[in-house]
Amino acid sequence: MKRILFAALVCGCFFSCAKKMDVTALKRSDAEQAVNASFYFVSLQADDQTGNLNYYHVKINPTFKLKFSMAVDTSTVSANIQLKQNNTIIPVKFSYIKGDTVVVMKPASSLQYITKYTISVLPNLKSASNQKLGVSYQLNQVTTIDSSDKFPRKTDAQLLNLVQKASFNYYWIAGNALSGMAKERFSSDICTTGGTGFAVMSIPVAIKRNFITRADGLARVTKLVNFLDQNCTKYHGAFAHWINGNTGATIPFSPHDDGADIVETSYLMEGLLTAREYFNGTSADETNLRNTINKLYQNVDWSWFTNGQNTLYWHWSPNYGWDTYQQVNGWNEALITYVMAASSPTHPINLATYQNGWARNGAMKNGNTYYGVQLPLGPANGGPLFFEHYSFMGIDPNGLADAYANYQQQTTAHTQINYNYCVANPKHYNGYSDSCWGLTASDDNLVGYSAHEPNNDDGVLTPTAALSSFPYTPDQSMAALQFFYYKLGDKLWNSYYGFRDAFNLTEPWFDNDYLAIDQMPIVVMIENYRSQQIWNLFMKCKEVKKGMKKLGFTSPHF
Repeated sequence: MKRILFAALVCGCFFSCAKKMDVTALKRSDAEQAVNASFYFVSLQADDQTGNLNYYHVKINPTFKLKFSMAVDTSTVSANIQLKQNNTIIPVKFSYIKGDTVVVMKPASSLQYITKYTISVLPNLKSASNQKLGVSYQLNQVTTIDSSDKFPRKTDAQLLNLVQKASFNYYWIAGNALSGMAKERFSSDICTTGGTGFAVMSIPVAIKRNFITRADGLARVTKLVNFLDQNCTKYHGAFAHWINGNTGATIPFSPHDDGADIVETSYLMEGLLTAREYFNGTSADETNLRNTINKLYQNVDWSWFTNGQNTLYWHWSPNYGWDTYQQVNGWNEALITYVMAASSPTHPINLATYQNGWARNGAMKNGNTYYGVQLPLGPANGGPLFFEHYSFMGIDPNGLADAYANYQQQTTAHTQINYNYCVANPKHYNGYSDSCWGLTASDDNLVGYSAHEPNNDDGVLTPTAALSSFPYTPDQSMAALQFFYYKLGDKLWNSYYGFRDAFNLTEPWFDNDYLAIDQMPIVVMIENYRSQQIWNLFMKCKEVKKGMKKLGFTSPHF
């Protein structure tokens, strides 16, 4: 699902460079430098901020003071010192102090909050003695956040209800009407297999919270399950990553990924088994639904996706076979894949496949300490937070353990490291704080899409990172929710579909899109924090209990 992670990680150097907003100067000849050496730009002060040339937290009615080495020719200032937003020149007023060596610039009207402006100093600026500056400067200024509340205050419970309902609407209102599948993203008609599994898990939540009726929820899941059974192309029982929601045909995810995706299939089955446990009534409709879900789960030939080895393979293509050769190895988001495979009543994998393929015979262990927290499993600093969301939407980590880790410790430690990293903010990005944090895979204004984490941080924060972590860091997640809603809500919140996918306060940007794999975990994980509803449903599955025991897990649920 987040396979772009690996490509994104290798781009880390680009990210760390791209965030720096240094002064850019035009190259001058040696002769020009000799002539103009006595007239040069010295410094910029933005209100009470000094010692830099590029500033954050700039007031919306700022006073900029540009200091030069000698008096300026004031008649050349207005044409050669400009304040711009993108390519638009902002009207300003000039005055002069310190014998005209300091140009004081004030916008004629208030600037916008959380907006990047550029002060351009052009080479034709002259000194009072008629020397040209001869070099251009671009000085970037980012205005402050509006600290006022954007919406009336609510109780914490009311706010959680609001966020769950709006996030649920992404599926309920914007999903594919014909198939009942969830769209990959709001701006696309492509449907997503894993995101649909997450969406199905949100149905019991929506019924519990009175967003929809049980009858309506049953009708939606029935429509979906019948479409999956009767219309979708399947490969040894497994589904593709992307599906045409009108026909059921596979849409290639990448050139050689045009067939089965066993990880996406496991997310779908995680959702379907949850729905099976919830719709447990004796009516013909609920009985038929459960029977069709059982058929879909039992038809997945999990053991075939080992390719005859003690590991699972992520993809298989009817055109390219095992060409991607991508094994499903831990630690990442795919624990649920091995659990679903081991729990299959018809095509299960064995313990050796879990030990060798997923756990890599213990190589997925970490044990090092990052930002004051010991991490049991996974890469340095933990990786993106979706590692602790997707599998644990259904699997309850509380009291869960096996030969490799205590998963309550793992999920909490990884989230605390992510939080502590954002608070420490070692790359000095704008806005990171104890109430504005969360790194995971999402849209990105610099590279399009990226798996954000401490080793791959370019200033983009993602609301689902903190909000889907409520079960692990409730206080820190609530602080983030309140900040996102009350302080950034005029730019980040949509009353129909919830929080936009991502934002960047360093290079100010707020996404216009929403993704199923980010919106739906918010609904489910907040409910797991509030009532453990989805954990309790999924962990009731008799197949799951048997399969997890076979893999060596212990849990209060079995």
